[in-house]
Amino acid sequence: MARIALLSDTHGLLRPQLPRALRGVERILHMGDVGSPEILTALAGIAPLVAVRGNVDHGAWARALPATQQVDAFGASLYLLHNLAELDVDPAAAGVAIILYGHTHVPKEEAKGGVRYVNPGSIGPKRFDLPVSYAFLRDDLSVEFASLV
Repeated sequence: MARIALLSDTHGLLRPQLPRALRGVERILHMGDVGSPEILTALAGIAPLVAVRGNVDHGAWARALPATQQVDAFGASLYLLHNLAELDVDPAAAGVAIILYGHTHVPKEEAKGGVRYVNPGSIGPKRFDLPVSYAFLRDDLSVEFASLV
């Protein structure tokens, strides 16, 4: 089964076990708060990478990242952004099947108005009682959440 890795909120931390956990993915989608250009380089060395800018991403390297990105995967349209409160499209009208976002550090999947919303959580530094998490989007469009800690 083909998989795409869903990451968010690395905040400049690439956990040493992450490259192995992502082995074999077709692509990596990062929903912002990358934290440093070195994270982008490392992730792009694992699989093709699509990333958007988050609120902690600053500087020339970060300005090169779009605030939003629409990609096609497994026959579905995916819309990436960091903060769901800044969603700037009507997903159903735009034909988007899944909105992928981060910012809250809370892993979550829900459906509203015929559109799925997925937050993989945060794979960066542990925060409060929240898990260190990420997710996989499978070729059947199911989502599998995972944790490294």
